Amino acid sequence: MLIGKPDTLDRLAQLLVLAVGLFALVFGAFMIIWPLDWYTALPTVVATGPPNKHFIRDIGIAYAACGFILLYASVNIHMRWLAAFAGALWLSLHGVLHIYEVSVGICTPAAFAADAPGVLGPPLLVFIALGILFARQRIAPMGVPKSIFLKFATEKVDETDTQYLREIAGAPDFAFEKFKHFMPASIHRYEAPANIFHAVRMGATMAEDCGPCALTCARWAQVDGVADNVINRWLVIDNDMPEEEALAFKFGEAIATQGINAFELGDQIEAQYGRNIRLELAMTAALVRAYPAMKRGLGLTKACSLTPLEV
Repeated sequence: MLIGKPDTLDRLAQLLVLAVGLFALVFGAFMIIWPLDWYTALPTVVATGPPNKHFIRDIGIAYAACGFILLYASVNIHMRWLAAFAGALWLSLHGVLHIYEVSVGICTPAAFAADAPGVLGPPLLVFIALGILFARQRIAPMGVPKSIFLKFATEKVDETDTQYLREIAGAPDFAFEKFKHFMPASIHRYEAPANIFHAVRMGATMAEDCGPCALTCARWAQVDGVADNVINRWLVIDNDMPEEEALAFKFGEAIATQGINAFELGDQIEAQYGRNIRLELAMTAALVRAYPAMKRGLGLTKACSLTPLEV
């Protein structure tokens, strides 16, 4: 999942999908509004037979629909990657049709070569964009097949984490799909500094006394670039934490324990970092507690004192 602001490769993926969306929308609009002009503008189309305005507009609508879907996906490509896939699906099948026609001799290799950049190029760019995100695991879990998600989610985790995820995955009425929609909200970070953000999460999690959950928080902090020695400082609740980390850690604890000092600590954070960052910290501290609560409800928690807490 994406944590923090998009980097250069994230933006590249977003721009690729945006570009294809604009192309498909403009191309489709051209076909819908000026079908005969579109027909005469493409020599390879003229070679296929006389024009049919209704048929041209039908294809134009398909292009425009793909364009709208891809533009929607490009706004938040990490969360809407499945929409990008859907938007590229018809474009891809259209390309497959062209490949089939040249393979059986319906169209000439020269005509295929002339059409290929506009027919095969757009869906290929979308799949390149999705490949960039998938390779870096920068996508939201919604839409990822259950077996693939479980394979990656249960690697190097405590047995209780594996068991509770598998129990949710086996529950009826798409419980796991609903759960995957919740997960990105629990780790939403955009403006907050990584060390402050994860200190809050750790404070809230440690207050729940769930050792495996604390280690899961630690792994997310590692993914987000927090140094191991900093994480280990939180895991042992080191009293010599830097002031900013201690403030964030205590804020997470206060939210988890419903401490009255949460107001004062939150005000200090807001004065230092701003309202948006306070919101991000409060949101993750509140939502990260759902994981130990779920395990406790299933009888799968293990106290921090019974878990080796170190990364």
